[in-house]
Parts: sequence; C-alpha cells; structure tokens
Amino acid sequence: MSIEVKDVMGRVAIAVLENASFADIVAAMKRYAVGAVTVIDVDRRPVGVVSEDDLLLKESNPVRHSVSMFESARRRREHQKAAGVTAAQLMTSPAITVTPGTPVRDAARLMHGKRIKQLPVIDPVTGRVTGTLHQRDVLRVFARPAAELEAEVRALLPDPEAFTVEIDRGIVKISGRVQRRSQAIALMEAVRAVEGVVDVEGEVACDRDDIIIVPPLM
Repeated sequence: MSIEVKDVMGRVAIAVLENASFADIVAAMKRYAVGAVTVIDVDRRPVGVVSEDDLLLKESNPVRHSVSMFESARRRREHQKAAGVTAAQLMTSPAITVTPGTPVRDAARLMHGKRIKQLPVIDPVTGRVTGTLHQRDVLRVFARPAAELEAEVRALLPDPEAFTVEIDRGIVKISGRVQRRSQAIALMEAVRAVEGVVDVEGEVACDRDDIIIVPPLM
C-alpha cells in the first residue's frame, strides 16, 4: 500500500497573498507555529514561499544603495529580499508543490533534496492550494500500527506460512527460505520499501545462487 500525501497532510493552507506585509507574514508564522508560508495569487494558486531565512535577510543583509558588479546573482537576490517589504518581494519562487495523490515517499525525497520543511499541496486540476505537508506529517508513516505493517509485509511473501515475521518499533525481523538468491534479494528490498519500515533484520536463505558475478577485465 502506497501512502499518499492526502493521507497525512494538514488540511489548513498556511498562505498569504502577494501583497501581504512583512508584519503580516511574521504574524502568520507565529500563529501557526511554522517556519514558512506559501504565497498565493488572487486565484489561490501558489507563486512562491517565504521562509524564516528569507525574513532574516532583513537583519543579516542590510539594505545597500549600490551593488557591486562582481556580486553573484544569488547575492544580488539576497540584497533585493533584504530591501523587500511585501510577500512578492520577499518570496522564493517558483513554489515547489505536491498534489494529494503524490506518494509520501516522493514528497520526502523532494523535501530532502530541496532542503525544505514543508510543501504546499495543490489541487491537480485547478492548481489552487488545498493544504500543507510538513516534515512532521511525513514522519507519521513511521507510526503505523505493527499489525498493519505485518499484514503488508506478509502480503509480499511467496509463502507466508514458511516465514516468520516480527516487528518491533518499525524494525522488521524476517526469516525463511526461497528457491533462488535473486528472489531473496528482491524480497528484502521489497520489505524495506514498505511505508513505515525503519529497517529490516534477519536472513532469507536460498537453495540456489543464481547471481552471476562477472570478474573485472584485466
């Protein structure tokens, strides 16, 4: 079973309009205890995100009246944000979004790769923001009941009666036997990929090694 964003997302869209003031953004972050807010247009479509890091540039990057020709594009953008007073001027764009049907595993990879802590969730048809996915929401998959995890793991087994499966705090302990080594490897990888599995321990034995290792060319 693939857990999707709609199964864990927050139903509150934490967002501000493009003309929201610096103070409005700070107030929204404080009210919802978040480190970023989505910036939306008048049709409620995400156009960017303002994070605490964007706001901190006001203090760490004082406004300057001249710009060096040797500055990078990133530094120039930081100076522009430091001078900004509205969400449109402060935001990082475009907004990185997911839909309710996005697998949580994909959303987690996106968060990790982009180094972001929350994602706007949009309607796939209208593009309008419908909620917010936080890192803490993604981590909820690791709180799945052990019985639910075990049922999904056993559904992967070629012969459930020939295997023992124990689950302790997300760690799956499995033992049993299959015909080929390739089957054992594939099975362990499939169990490890189950949503909510923290780690896999144990050993799946095999009757025949069908993995051919080609020696390196001299």
